[in-house]
Amino acid sequence: MKWLVAGADGMLGHDMAAELTRRGAEVVALGHAGLDVTGADSVESAFAAHRPDLVVNCAAYTAVDDAETDEERALLINGEGPRLLARAAARHGARLVHVSTDYVFDGDARTTPYPENHPTGPRTAYGRTKLAGERAVLTELPGASAVVRTAWLYGTHGRSFVRTMAELEADRDTLDVVDDQRGQPTWSADLAARIADLGPRIGRDERAHGVFHGTSSGAATWCELAREVFRLLGADPRRVRPTTSAAFVRPAPRPAYSVLGHGRWAEVGLRPPRDWREALAEGLPHIRAEMSTKDAPVY
Repeated sequence: MKWLVAGADGMLGHDMAAELTRRGAEVVALGHAGLDVTGADSVESAFAAHRPDLVVNCAAYTAVDDAETDEERALLINGEGPRLLARAAARHGARLVHVSTDYVFDGDARTTPYPENHPTGPRTAYGRTKLAGERAVLTELPGASAVVRTAWLYGTHGRSFVRTMAELEADRDTLDVVDDQRGQPTWSADLAARIADLGPRIGRDERAHGVFHGTSSGAATWCELAREVFRLLGADPRRVRPTTSAAFVRPAPRPAYSVLGHGRWAEVGLRPPRDWREALAEGLPHIRAEMSTKDAPVY
């Protein structure tokens, strides 16, 4: 099986290519320069040149706040891009995994995780454009595609909340962090491994089509996540002080509750994702090592 990773220069795309390589798979990793998902000619050229069996679309417009005033551009990347990939996959007989987001939900739930089939209702431009991409993929490539929604991603490559907290622990005596938004911190390497498990089943098992939730199990607020980062670093978690969303007003409203359910993994014979604390304990040392490398002097 030959894989093609679109958006390979991003956090998840990098980990996706690395995970597939680790498994001994044949993989072509293309960043924006090699594959512009918004260009029909670029998409067709990539499929014709590489002839992938399975494509993972990690390319996305992820600037949540900017999308409020740049929705047309966000829709081009998050909505039309997936449509072009799905159409090309259909022409070339390939399968497609498309990565989406928790922002497709309204965030009004409080205690019950959103199941995969829960009605969507995005309240931001970013969420609307990502939902458009989901619908395009599932419509254009029925039976040979899967949508994997994720949230609160952090990883070794690129910026993330976890990395920021690790940096600020060394610079600040105390931090005020939002404690009224609840979600699922998710290590991008874990998500990459889960997509690598799911991909070969698509098109061969009818249960592997449709929507899956690719977030860690359990849930936390941003404050709880920051405190766990501090604890793992050997710092006093009480240095992180809880505050409310009202203290950090953003152009795009953040969902108060974006905990996702994982029921569909069992349908394809896969265990639900592991707890976020276990993943963070494994992932944080890798992030710290990358930070040290970036901070090292160049001679």
